[in-house]
Amino acid sequence: MSEKGISFTTDIRVRYAETDGMKVVYHGNYLTYFEEARTNLFRNIGVVYSEIEKSGLYLVVVEAHVHYRRSALYDDVLHVKATLKEVATLKITIDYEITRDNSTEILVFGQTVHAFTDAKTGRPVRPPQEYMQIMKTIF
Repeated sequence: MSEKGISFTTDIRVRYAETDGMKVVYHGNYLTYFEEARTNLFRNIGVVYSEIEKSGLYLVVVEAHVHYRRSALYDDVLHVKATLKEVATLKITIDYEITRDNSTEILVFGQTVHAFTDAKTGRPVRPPQEYMQIMKTIF
């Protein structure tokens, strides 16, 4: 994956409740890890979900892709890197890479695609002006 764009890495220690009987992370939990990294990436650049919602908008997931290479295990420290590569006016795409402890081996990678919607109608809308201003300063 390209290093172009803005990235933020979130460290997550795998909890026992996130694993199966073999202490392997249950596959659906990786989307939760993606969400935490994405939220932290946005917060780091000044875009806070709760503020978006207060303005009457939601930033919803419209696509999610997860590619599994290796298992993460109970008590591993995972580094979840979320990358925003470009400003998009209708859809926002975030790429993810998960590595373990001090390794550079990618365990899981993926992508989510998001759209702003009106909280009342659920219809797609353009991003708020505040979001676009922040994106212009970054890109």
